[in-house]
Amino acid sequence: MELLLDRKYKKATYTIGKLYVNGKPVCDTCEGRYRGLSQDMSLSEIKKKKVYGTTAIPTGRYKVVMNQISYKFADRSWAKPYGGKLPRLLNVPGFDGVLIHVGNSEQDSLGCLLVGDNKAKGKVLNSVNTFRMLMDSYLVPAAKKGEEIWITIK
Repeated sequence: MELLLDRKYKKATYTIGKLYVNGKPVCDTCEGRYRGLSQDMSLSEIKKKKVYGTTAIPTGRYKVVMNQISYKFADRSWAKPYGGKLPRLLNVPGFDGVLIHVGNSEQDSLGCLLVGDNKAKGKVLNSVNTFRMLMDSYLVPAAKKGEEIWITIK
């Protein structure tokens, strides 16, 4: 399965994008500020530009795994149906524990991808329903089939 995050609005404090699954537009995303980071940059370069908790993920291609429990979110009602297992991006330079999860604004992201509908400036709404749709219709079935999941962020 191939996910594509196409960043549409790169503002001073937030970044809004469109998430595609196998070429199909599925939902909107919200992250922290885009600071021009790329997977190809050196770790020292990334660390110079990154501001903890408020920086968008570096552009690049990352494997997504569905088998790790997020202890931060495991007890949330929206994570319980999945046993607390949330989509996790691997080997993101300068970032640890990058997840796809529920939230509304860049303040909720802390370096992760939030999913929802961009119906308000700088935010995604309907995040819980969007997350469940993404999980139930795409990510969980792919993981159950043993399919690899990748995300390209541009």
